[in-house]
Amino acid sequence: MHGDGTKKFWDEDAAYEFIEQRVWPDGPVCPHCGGIDQIGRLQGQSTRARTYKCYNCRKPFTVKVGTIFEHSKVPMHKWLQAMVLYRRYKHHVNANQVCKVLGVTFKTAKTMLTLIRKRARGRKTTGKEQL
Repeated sequence: MHGDGTKKFWDEDAAYEFIEQRVWPDGPVCPHCGGIDQIGRLQGQSTRARTYKCYNCRKPFTVKVGTIFEHSKVPMHKWLQAMVLYRRYKHHVNANQVCKVLGVTFKTAKTMLTLIRKRARGRKTTGKEQL
């Protein structure tokens, strides 16, 4: 699986940037109230990376809210690498391959592929997830 395109997403910042550009092409949008004009990026020492705050509803959020990534502890770049593998190998990639390439457990790889497959088939996963 060398040269499979996963190297593009080795960097977590690049992965977030990629997702943010697709989910928010015109800038961050609050997933709670839909606000776009009073949003700031939180940059404190204890703040998670790429966290924003809407000053309309006063709630923090990331680009992960409302997506299949929302409750996942798996780094964003590994999610994108799994998606690249899924598309590259015409949907015939299995959890064993993903766990070897990404360095995640078999259970994690299986869960990731299940969510990716459901999303690719256009089915709802859980809640209001997209992407």
